[in-house]
Amino acid sequence: MIRKRWTYCIGVFLFLLLASCGRNNRGTGTDAATFIPDAPDYADATMWYTRRNSTADRSADVFYLVSTWETDWTAEDGRVCHYADVHNATHRANMDKEISRIAGYMGEAGDFYSPYYRHITIEGWATLNEDTISNRFRTAFSDVQAAFDTFLRQRPDPDRPFVLAGFSQGGKAVVELLKTMPADVASRLVAAYVLGYKVTPADTLATENIRPAHGATDTGVTICYNSVSDVRCIQPVVAAPCAMCINPVNWRTDATPATLHDTITVTVSPRHHVLVVKGYSGSEYRPILGFLNVGDFHSAEPWLYEECLRENIRARVEAYYKNEEGGTKNQEGEKI
Repeated sequence: MIRKRWTYCIGVFLFLLLASCGRNNRGTGTDAATFIPDAPDYADATMWYTRRNSTADRSADVFYLVSTWETDWTAEDGRVCHYADVHNATHRANMDKEISRIAGYMGEAGDFYSPYYRHITIEGWATLNEDTISNRFRTAFSDVQAAFDTFLRQRPDPDRPFVLAGFSQGGKAVVELLKTMPADVASRLVAAYVLGYKVTPADTLATENIRPAHGATDTGVTICYNSVSDVRCIQPVVAAPCAMCINPVNWRTDATPATLHDTITVTVSPRHHVLVVKGYSGSEYRPILGFLNVGDFHSAEPWLYEECLRENIRARVEAYYKNEEGGTKNQEGEKI
């Protein structure tokens, strides 16, 4: 009798343990005390910021991924949420502040598409813990992947070339998209712009779709940079280890300095793969939780080089079309 009772208790314990694990994991690395907003339906136009400009000669669609805008918040049932809620009009309006400004210069290349997604909140990044960030980012990336698939299916001309771009957390999303991108889709990629985020050596080994840009007009490549006042101010969670860096002012990867706005000097550190910026204070950007905008210029990445990026996107789109017409090769000798 005692043996039967003991066996029964063990069975109940294991059942409760497994049930608890099932509730806690939920596929996103969170526990039951965490609230996760409903996923977006990208067939719904309200889940997108779009700007039409496909009448431009030799146009390319732009797919842009926004950075981090939300802090942890509490749902009605008292649970904490570590994600933006795309069904919350205020959260979408916050993302619009960045997206609309980006569309103002990147959108010149052609139709501009930017999905609202359940990006992880700034507190996740402030942990400086790559495992925590990666676990939470699974939810964010599930949205990004769904949005990109919808973008590919529903844009008016599926054969038109496209540009990928993202800032900060959006840059991480671009890197992850490149890893999952089929070869036939990657063949239409003009370039991928990873602004204010790292491309690690492991990322480059994970896919042939990630190849560093070497100049101003190579195509099918990844443009990556992070800006600091001194290499001692590199923030690893966004900038290290990094496998590549290109200067968006002179489009060189060596230590040749470039002058921006007459007074700012921008130089690549070939050893650390970051931009060292002198003559710029970045004082218009407040420190973020004591770990960003502290000796680095994280918040300035899409804006400090805005005119350089505007011109470069158009130049790479033009180069893409010329390559298609002439069958030219990139600097690595590969047919584009």
